[in-house]
Amino acid sequence: MFFGPVPVQAAAGGILAHSLSAGSQRFKKGRVLSADDIAALKAAGYERVHIARLEADDMAEDEAAGRIAAAAAGPHARVGAAFTGRANLYAESAGLARIDTRRLDELNEQDEALTIATVPDYDMVEPGQMLATVKIIPFAAPRNVIERSEAMLQAAGPLVQVAPFQPKAAGLILTRVAETKASVLVKTEQAVAQRLALMGGRIAAMRIVAHDEAAVAEAIAELKAQGCEPILIFGASATVDRLDMVPAGLVRAGGMVEHFGMPVDPGNLLMLGRHGDVPVVGVPGCARSPKLNGFDWVLQRLCAGIAVRRRDIMRMGAGGLLKEIPSRPMPRAQTDAASSDTGTAPRRPKIAAIILAAGMSRRFGDGHKLLADLEGKPVIRHVTDAVRASSTRPILLVTGHQADAVVAAAGSNDLTVIHNPSYADGLASSLRVGLAALPAGLDGVVVCLGDMPDVGTAVLEKLITAFNPVEGRAICLPIHNGKRGNPTLWGAQFLPDLLRLEGDSGARSLFGPYADWICEVPVDDPGILQDYDTEAMLANRRAAKR
Repeated sequence: MFFGPVPVQAAAGGILAHSLSAGSQRFKKGRVLSADDIAALKAAGYERVHIARLEADDMAEDEAAGRIAAAAAGPHARVGAAFTGRANLYAESAGLARIDTRRLDELNEQDEALTIATVPDYDMVEPGQMLATVKIIPFAAPRNVIERSEAMLQAAGPLVQVAPFQPKAAGLILTRVAETKASVLVKTEQAVAQRLALMGGRIAAMRIVAHDEAAVAEAIAELKAQGCEPILIFGASATVDRLDMVPAGLVRAGGMVEHFGMPVDPGNLLMLGRHGDVPVVGVPGCARSPKLNGFDWVLQRLCAGIAVRRRDIMRMGAGGLLKEIPSRPMPRAQTDAASSDTGTAPRRPKIAAIILAAGMSRRFGDGHKLLADLEGKPVIRHVTDAVRASSTRPILLVTGHQADAVVAAAGSNDLTVIHNPSYADGLASSLRVGLAALPAGLDGVVVCLGDMPDVGTAVLEKLITAFNPVEGRAICLPIHNGKRGNPTLWGAQFLPDLLRLEGDSGARSLFGPYADWICEVPVDDPGILQDYDTEAMLANRRAAKR
């Protein structure tokens, strides 16, 4: 890859290495410079600019990141669209992240151009939470490095996957002595129930028995006979040896103690046992509190269907000092933004979609352009199907002219239909109606036009991938061959301004005041530039596809 300064007149087709301003225009790094861009830079007085040019043995950053991410993704891990040399993997279900750390190190040792960062192995994740990010450091990576790394990933098991939580029906045994307060038993039951509920499980049966090995043995047998798994035992006093009362009760019931003690603090006094195929855990007293402790690590694995053996316990020492960690044993809390500096886990942004389908279709003759047939279904159905296939939720359909017919054509079972009684006032009125109906807690909204049936789902996903207000990408616009199109993704911070729009100009009037927040997202889809206002335009579209 060539990288360096060149005369402006020789920079066409190059990738801009550093952001520049040319009058009122702002050219951000990574932009492929067009002839018009060169003219603007020359007019602004630039004589030389730093660019990158790919060579024959290079692979463009987005292609490279996307291929590595796809090869790394295993079960219950979804790959996001690549943008600026980055492709993220997201959890599709709640569970534990499983990372092949040895092969991860091997991958990161291939070449400095290729990096992949992941959450820790066995990290508890929620649906939509980021599992890993592949980042190509320069604008391109050596093709042979990407192909070699891709082959390495495909040759073995998944690098990144999720072990989903299973709906466990646990058995709980609480022992008591004369001094045991009823409130302690209630608190313990609640703490266990809360832990299990966060992982889709429940307490199926509970026994409160004397602090005696015979009573414990009898309770274990009863819970096992009822199909409880795992069986969890809280002793009225701490277990201090593998011959103590709780382990002895397990052995008396016909089970076995696999390991006593663990290199995790709090949680040192945990017993790992088994009765046949049923795991039996002697739970340390610290687990009466909801604070994170070693029992959580064991319970999470069991609830994800992962067997826990003696060796697994003995290898929990790294990172096992938990005394100063206040976090609770639950999936990471939702954040107010997709990326923040709060320390919570990054997740895929929560993006809604508004489809504007209220216009009067005046230029389309006697018919309605959204209801016109295109390849066997109405124009509006092409739009709603593409949005449905994206990760945007909820999806709002704003109707006006011939509302009932538009709703029927759109297929509205999973759409929120919002009628705009003032649709004749122009596009801005429909946008305001849609925005006012959005739920709280969103990071942004994609505004789609109902008469643009050629916009594919991939465009929406690429806009969402590019969106990152923390990094200054809060308004994401698709561009094709240097021309801006639709749809547009707006960060939640701009909703008050969008709600103040009037007339038929739409949201583009805000591009100037918020130029620094705009991110142009290159796409291969020319559909972002084409709407169909007349019968002739749609006829030409049909003819071109024959």
